[in-house]
Amino acid sequence: MIDIEVDIVRILLNDASIEESNEDLPGIIIDYDRNGHIVGIEILDASKRMPDPRSIAYTLVGSQ
Repeated sequence: MIDIEVDIVRILLNDASIEESNEDLPGIIIDYDRNGHIVGIEILDASKRMPDPRSIAYTLVGSQ
């Protein structure tokens, strides 16, 4: 999800309930479930951290 108005990119990895969120690095918030698994990632001030927050490409490591 991209919210251009507030300049945030949110990447959801699954639909588990978020139990804890930590700003592990400045401007990068990691959301965790009750078992400590990563649920999502938020990138604040996305336009300053990415070339184009509206265009995100990803690769699954090990997939072919």
